[in-house]
Amino acid sequence: MIEEFKKFALRGNAVDLAIGVIIGAAFGAIVNSLVADIMSPIVGAVTGGFDFSNHFLPLSSKVTADSLVEAKKQGAVLAWGSFLTIVINFIIIAWVLFLVVKLMNQVMQSEAPRTPALTKQEMLLTEIRDLLQREQT
Repeated sequence: MIEEFKKFALRGNAVDLAIGVIIGAAFGAIVNSLVADIMSPIVGAVTGGFDFSNHFLPLSSKVTADSLVEAKKQGAVLAWGSFLTIVINFIIIAWVLFLVVKLMNQVMQSEAPRTPALTKQEMLLTEIRDLLQREQT
């Protein structure tokens, strides 16, 4: 059973998946930091420091607090500001991932082997072939 587990654990697919998960988690931390530490402050500066995360709608008359944390302790609230913040963060993260994938595709295309230019002999042979095809039709 131990040998069977070794085969499973060290098989290429399992190792590749583990590496992908670890790199994905690290990349997720980078993207989250980009959003929280760079993009969100820029959005806050553009909107005059407006922070949606603390906006809520009380669903109970018992809720009199001014902050979301305190309001949740007092009763039911509709935390629309928190939801809106998460949606904005998702849009920013999706945009950043789109740009990263686009950049990676450009890098991969630039590394793709290019077809060499035709020599004079190859160009002449191509012309002859095309002429013969036209005569046959």
